[in-house]
Amino acid sequence: MQHTVHSRLAVIGLSALLLFGICAGPPAVAEGAPSRPAARANSQWLVTQLKSDGTLENPLGGALPDHGLMIDVLYAMYASGAGDLAAPIASYLELHATDYYTWDGLVPGQGFDQIIVGGATAKILVAAEVAGRDPRNFGGHDMVAETQGTIKRAGPDKGRVSDYAKNPDMADFVSNNANMFGQALGVIGLAGAGVNDQFAIDTMLTQQCSEGYFRIFFGYVPTTETGDHVTPNGYKVSTCDEGKAFDQSSPDGDSTGFALSALLAARRAGAQGLDEPIGRAVAWLTANQTADGGWGGGVGTEVANTNSTGLIVQALADAGGAQAAVDCGVAFLQSAQATTAADATTSLADHIGAIAYNPESYRAAQTGGITGIDTWIRASAQASLGLSQVGFYDLTQGNLPEDDPPPGDNPPPGPGGTTPPPQAGPTPQVSKKAGQPAPPKKKSNTQTVRPATTTSAPADDTPPGRLGAYLAGTLVDGDHVEVTEDDTTYVDYDATADLVLALRTLDEQPDAVDRASRFLLNPDSVKAYAHGVPYETKPAAYAQPLAKLLVIAEFLRADGDAPEDIDETVDMLRRDLAKLGKDGRFVDTGEFGDADDSTARLAWATLGTIAGSGEADRSIDTLVAHQCDDGTFPVSLDKVDCETGDVTATAAVVEALNGRRQVTQPTTGVHDARGIDDPRSAAPNNVVPKSWSDSRAAALVRTAAALNDATDTDGLVLDKRGTPDLPASAAVAAGRQAAGLDSSGTARSMAALLLDDGGFAAKDDEDSDLATSIAAAPGIAGRSWLSAELAPVTAAVRLPLASEHKNTDKNADTGGVARLGSHEVTPWKAAAFLSLLAAIAIGFGARYFFNRHRTNKGESST
Repeated sequence: MQHTVHSRLAVIGLSALLLFGICAGPPAVAEGAPSRPAARANSQWLVTQLKSDGTLENPLGGALPDHGLMIDVLYAMYASGAGDLAAPIASYLELHATDYYTWDGLVPGQGFDQIIVGGATAKILVAAEVAGRDPRNFGGHDMVAETQGTIKRAGPDKGRVSDYAKNPDMADFVSNNANMFGQALGVIGLAGAGVNDQFAIDTMLTQQCSEGYFRIFFGYVPTTETGDHVTPNGYKVSTCDEGKAFDQSSPDGDSTGFALSALLAARRAGAQGLDEPIGRAVAWLTANQTADGGWGGGVGTEVANTNSTGLIVQALADAGGAQAAVDCGVAFLQSAQATTAADATTSLADHIGAIAYNPESYRAAQTGGITGIDTWIRASAQASLGLSQVGFYDLTQGNLPEDDPPPGDNPPPGPGGTTPPPQAGPTPQVSKKAGQPAPPKKKSNTQTVRPATTTSAPADDTPPGRLGAYLAGTLVDGDHVEVTEDDTTYVDYDATADLVLALRTLDEQPDAVDRASRFLLNPDSVKAYAHGVPYETKPAAYAQPLAKLLVIAEFLRADGDAPEDIDETVDMLRRDLAKLGKDGRFVDTGEFGDADDSTARLAWATLGTIAGSGEADRSIDTLVAHQCDDGTFPVSLDKVDCETGDVTATAAVVEALNGRRQVTQPTTGVHDARGIDDPRSAAPNNVVPKSWSDSRAAALVRTAAALNDATDTDGLVLDKRGTPDLPASAAVAAGRQAAGLDSSGTARSMAALLLDDGGFAAKDDEDSDLATSIAAAPGIAGRSWLSAELAPVTAAVRLPLASEHKNTDKNADTGGVARLGSHEVTPWKAAAFLSLLAAIAIGFGARYFFNRHRTNKGESST
C-alpha cells in the first residue's frame, strides 16, 4: 500500500473519530442490536439463487458447482435463523464432499482423491457443524480427522493447515497454497469439535504482525537458522513481522477478521493465552474502519466493501467492547441492501434483501439493475454475518438467538436507500486492490470474475464500440481484471494490461483506460506484476510486464492529465527493463520469472525499450537472426534454422521491427527524443531510416509478405479444421497494419462474428470469453496499437519500401542481402518484395470484391 502524508493524516483523524463512535450517517438499527430481520431478508433472497439441489452454478463455467460459495450461503442462512433454507446445500455437500476437498472432482476416478486441499477440508468441517450434521461421519468422511490430517506436525510448515498428498507418489503434484483463511477455518472447525489444535493456533499467531493485523499469505524467507523448520535450500516460513522486509506482510482486514473469529472460537473451546492477541486484533480493526463505517480487505480489496465489513462486524460483535464500530459497520452494510421501503419501485424490486458489494454498486443497480449476480451472491453471504452477529463458535454449536418475528416491510433503509453521499472529484480513484497478487502459476481452473456492476460508458453501435463496452464492463471496480482460483480472488495484471492496450487500439472507453492505467502503475501493482510480490523471496524483475507497463505509462503521460509522479514511474520502469537486457536478449530474474525464450516476449521487451529510450538495435538483430525460411518467426528463439514459424509470433515481431519512438511525446523529465531519425515528422513513409540495417529492412518485407499469405480471402487465419482462429487473425491484422498494409478485410470479417454482448467466444465455446475478446481487438479495429492516438511507439515505415534509401557503408554485413541504396536486383526485392506487391495489388483487392460475409451462427462471458 502506498502511504502518503495525506493518507496517514486521514488514518489518524479517522482513528480519533472512531474513539468517539462517530461514522458517516446514523446507525440504521437500534444501538447494540443485531439486524436479524435484514439478515433474514437476505437469506430469503439467497435461497432464490439456489438450484433445486442446493447448488450454485459457477457463472464462469465448469462441471462442478461453486462449493465454497454454497458453504458461505449456508453459514449466512443459519446465522440469520433461516437454517432450514440451507438444508439442500448441506445434503448436496454430504454427498459430494470429495469433489471439493480433494482433487477427485477435477479429475474423477484417477486416484486424485488422495490429494487434499487443506482450506476446503476445514471449510466442509465447519459447514457440517453449522448444519448440525455429524462432522465425524459427514457423507462417510470423518472431517475432524481429515482436518487434523492437514496440519503439519513437523518440518517448515509445522502447524499449518496445508494442501498435501496422502499418496507419496503424488507429492510432487502439490504445492502448499493454503493461506490464513484455511488456517482460521481449521482452528474454528476443531474448536467446534472440542479438539483445539495448539500447533495450528500457535502457527496462526505467528502470522499476526506487531500492529495487530494478520497477513493472508504465508511467506518463505532466507535464514541462517538450522533445524527441521528450515528447507533444504535455507528458507523458513516467516512470521508476519519477519516478512515485512520482503514485502510479504501487507495488512489484511479479511484475514484479521477471520483470524479474530478463530481465536475467539479457540478461547471459547478452552485455549489459553489468547487475550492479548485478541485485543490487538480488535484494536487494529477498530482503528482501520473507514469514515463511512465499512472496512476493506487486504492486498487487493482495501476499499470498503460489504464482504469484508460483514466478516469484521461478526468478529467484533463476538469479541465485544467495540459496539460503536459494530453499529457503524451495520449501517454501512444496510446502506448497500435492497429494501422494500427504498426499492419497491426501482430495478431492485425483485431482489429485496440482496446486498451489493458496496453502496455505490447498490445505487447503480437501483436504476440499471443487477448486472453481475455472482458478485451480489458473494457479497450477500458474507455481509449477512455482520447483520446477524452470531460468532463462528456459536454457529458450530447451534447456539442461535431465538428467531425474530417476520421482517414485514423489511429493515429500514440505510444511507444507501436515501440520499447518496457526495460524488468523488474528477480525478480517477485507483482501486485499493492494487498490489493483490496474481496466482504464481496459472492453473486450468482459473476463472475470470465478472464485476457486480459495469462501469463502461455508453457504447456506439459499431463493432469497436460494442467490443470496447464489453471489455470495459469486465473491469472490477472499473480498473482491473480479477480471476478466481481455489476460492481465492486475485488480480490478473497481464489481462488488465492487455485490456488497456486493446481499448487504446479500439479508441474506445477513455475513462476505463485512464482508470485501469493508473491502477497498473500504482507502485503496489508494479511490485506484484513486474517483481513477483509477494511470492518472490529475493529481488526479482520480469521483462514483459515491465515493457507493457512502460508502454502504458508513456500512453498515460501523453494524455496530459497523468499522475504527478509519472516521470519517475517511467524512469524506474525504463531502468528496470534495461537491467534485464544482455547481448540482445532479456533475462527475467527471480524464481517465478519467465524462463522461456519466446519470440513474443523478446518482441515486447524490444517495444518497451523503444518506448523508453528509442534504442533497441541489439534485440532487433537477435529477432532478425531467427527468421524462418518462409519469412515467419518461431514461437521460441531456441529454435534455429526453421523452415516455418508461427503467425502470432511473427505478427509481434513486425511491430518490433517497424517500431520507433514517437516524437510527439512530451520531452519533460526523463523523456527526450533520443533514437528518432527524423524528429520533424512522426508519420511513417516508405523511406528506410538511416539507422536501420539492411537485414532489418529485408526481414520486415519478408515478414509482411508471410503474414499476408497466412490469411484467407476474408482476411482470417484458419485453423486445421478450417475454423477462424480469431486471436491469430487479429494478431496478423495488427502486424500487417503496423507495416502499412490494409487490414480492413479482417475487420469486416471479424465484425460479423461479434456476439450480442459485444464479446467474442473462445474456440469451441458459445459464450464471450475475455481473453479471446482482448486478443480480437486489433482485428475489429483493423490496426495495431502502434497506430493508436498518443502511442509512444509508432510505425517507422510503410510498405512497399522505396529503393532510394542511401546506405553509404559499403562494407556493411548485409547477411546476403544487397544494399538498399543499390539499384541491382536483390533477393529481397526479387522475391519477398515482388510477392508483397502482388499481394497488395491482387490479394486484398480480390478480398474486397469477393469477401464472403460470415454470419454469426448463434455463438452467444466471466
